[in-house]
Amino acid sequence: MRPVRAFMIITRMFIYRRKTNSARTLHPVAANARCFLALVFGVFSLGASGSAFACPNLQPFYQLEFESQTSSASPELESQLAAMMGECLESSEYFALFGAVQMKVGKLAESLESLERALLLNPNNGAAQIDYAQALYQRGQLFSALDLNAQIIDRADTPDDIRSALTQRGSLWRQQTRQHGFQADLLAGYDDNLNGAPDPNQITLTLSGEPVLLPLGDEFRPKSGPYLNARLAGRFLQMASDHRHNAMAEVRGRVSEDATSDLLQFDTRYAYERPTRDHTWRYTAGLAHLLFGGSSLYTASTIGAQYQLAERNNCSRQIGLALQHQLYHQQSALDAIEGKLAAGQSCTVSLGGWASRFGVEISLIANVGQGDSRPGGDRQGWQANFDWQFPIYRGIFTSQLNYTNTRDDTGYSALLESGANRTLDRVYLLLQYRQPISPNSSFLLNFYHQHQSSNIPLFDSLNTTFEAGVSFTF
Repeated sequence: MRPVRAFMIITRMFIYRRKTNSARTLHPVAANARCFLALVFGVFSLGASGSAFACPNLQPFYQLEFESQTSSASPELESQLAAMMGECLESSEYFALFGAVQMKVGKLAESLESLERALLLNPNNGAAQIDYAQALYQRGQLFSALDLNAQIIDRADTPDDIRSALTQRGSLWRQQTRQHGFQADLLAGYDDNLNGAPDPNQITLTLSGEPVLLPLGDEFRPKSGPYLNARLAGRFLQMASDHRHNAMAEVRGRVSEDATSDLLQFDTRYAYERPTRDHTWRYTAGLAHLLFGGSSLYTASTIGAQYQLAERNNCSRQIGLALQHQLYHQQSALDAIEGKLAAGQSCTVSLGGWASRFGVEISLIANVGQGDSRPGGDRQGWQANFDWQFPIYRGIFTSQLNYTNTRDDTGYSALLESGANRTLDRVYLLLQYRQPISPNSSFLLNFYHQHQSSNIPLFDSLNTTFEAGVSFTF
C-alpha cells in the first residue's frame, strides 16, 4: 500500500498551488529569524504531524540545520535528507525540515513543493506554515505570504515569543505594499542640433508652378554645442491583493550657450492595475508640458488602457489603446487628437548564460486635426518599436529602436512640392549603459540619434546627441 499512498501524495502536490503577486527581496531580519522560528515552533506543533512509519528520528537534524550558517554545510545536510525520502514519504515533519533546508540552499521551487507536501500530510504543521510563508514571500507572492503569516499569528497554540517575531516579520513585509522614491540625474553632453532645425540650408518653393530657391537664415539652421541636462523624478507605488496604484512625476531641464534652445519639461503619469493569475488590466493617464526657449510650446494629455496576458514560456503579450490631446500654444492650427492601437510582446531569453529582455511593439496611428486650417489635414501611419536590455561587464545595456511612418490626407501647402501630400519617415535610436557606483548611485552613458526624412525637404532633419553623467536614487 505504501507505493499507492506515495503516488497519491505526489499527485495531490501537483494540484496544490497558490496565486502569485509581485516579486520582492528577502529582508535580513526575516531571513535570520526563519530557521529559529521553524525549529522552536516545530517543538509545539509537530507532535500530530501524521504517520512517520519507518522514518528515522529527525531531531539530530534540527540542530545541524540550526547551526549550519555556511553555504558549504547546508548542501551536505540537504543531501543527507534527500537520501531518506523513500523512508519518509508519509512524514509531514520530514518534508517540513527538508523544505526548510532546500530554501536555505537556494532551491526555492523545490522548497515550495516539499513544504506543500508537509502541509498536505498535516495542515496544522506550524513549522511548515512558517517556512511556507517565507518561501511564498521569496517567490514574490507577497499577499499570500502575508495572509498565511496572519493565520499563524492567530493560532491559539502559537507561543508568545514566536507570535512577536512573526508580527515583526509581517510588519516588514507589509511595508512593501507602499513604496516611494526619488531619482536625480545630472548629465553633460553635446548635441549637433539643439534647436531641432531642418537639415537643408535652402528650400524650394513652387510659385506659379515654377521652382524658386529660398535660402534659410541662420536662425533656421541647426545649432550645435555642449549642454547640461538635469532631471528630478519621484514615484509612488501602493499595492493591494487585487490592484496597484503607480504614480510618477518628473521635471527635466536642458541649458546650453544657445538660450533660445533651452528646454524645460514637466511630466506626470498615473497607472491603475488589476492583476489576476491569467492577465492584467492597466489603465493610464498622463499630462506633459514643454517649454522651449522660455515659452510654452506644447501640452499633451493622454489616457489609455492595456490588456496584458500572464507570462508564459518567459514571454508576455499585450494589446493597448491610447488617446492623446495635443495642444500647441503658439500654433493652434496644429492642435489634434491622436489615437494609437498597439500590440506587442516581450520575452526573457538567455544569451551566453546572461538573462536579457527583448520586446517588440507594432502600433497603428490616426491623428485628427481640431480645425479645418491645419496644413495637410488628418494623418495616418504606423510605428514599430524594438527594445533590448542585457547585462554587460558590471552594468546594464539598454537599446531602443523606433520607426514611425505617417502620411497626410491632403496637400501640405501649394508652395511646397506643388501641394503634395506630405509623408514622414522617422528613425530614432537610443543606446544607454548604466553601471552602479554605489547602492544609491550609477554612472550613465547615453547616445541618441534621430533621422527624419520626407518627400518635402523642409521636414528633413538629423540629430545626434551624446551625454554622460551620474544618476542618484533616494
